[in-house]
Amino acid sequence: MHSDDPGWAIRESADRPVLLALCLRQLAGVRSPVELPYLRGIPPRENDRSADAQEALERQWTSYWKMTVEPQAHPSAAPLELVDGFETLVALPAGFAELRRAIIPHAAEALQLSDDMATRYKKAEIANPGISYRGYASAIAEHERQVGRRAHPFELNVQVLPLTQRGVWWIGALTVAVTDGLRQDVAAFDTAIHPIIADLA
Repeated sequence: MHSDDPGWAIRESADRPVLLALCLRQLAGVRSPVELPYLRGIPPRENDRSADAQEALERQWTSYWKMTVEPQAHPSAAPLELVDGFETLVALPAGFAELRRAIIPHAAEALQLSDDMATRYKKAEIANPGISYRGYASAIAEHERQVGRRAHPFELNVQVLPLTQRGVWWIGALTVAVTDGLRQDVAAFDTAIHPIIADLA
């Protein structure tokens, strides 16, 4: 969705790699990013890792998460290698042994969960064509009225996710996550997205 003048561009989706990464986060017992709520419907998993192993896992996970959310902004310093069981959806830098060991046992479950979540988003999008564009255009128009000028050109990626808490979180330099329930509440979403628009425009 975009406006050719003055040039803002907003892309809304529920990307399968992002959903898959978040499913694996919970299934493998990762906490990072601590500010982002968990996905609904995935019970917490216990693990018996040592503190050092957990620290290594969290560090590798954070790199993987950044590469997944904004791959162009976070290229890997090491060659990427596909992970068995994940088709072409997960590629980790060479040397990420701790993360690789932690996620491989959960491949089938994570693939199914992330596919179901992505399908639900697509069905909701098809059922309400055009509503996404109108929501952002309204927020930008309101911002322009408040500041008395046209919005500056900007880009924003919005990941609509089935999170356990309602809200909006920055998950990258140009990417936010929004709860699916909040996204469907027109008035509440307009209020929640306005500070994001104001920050960019």
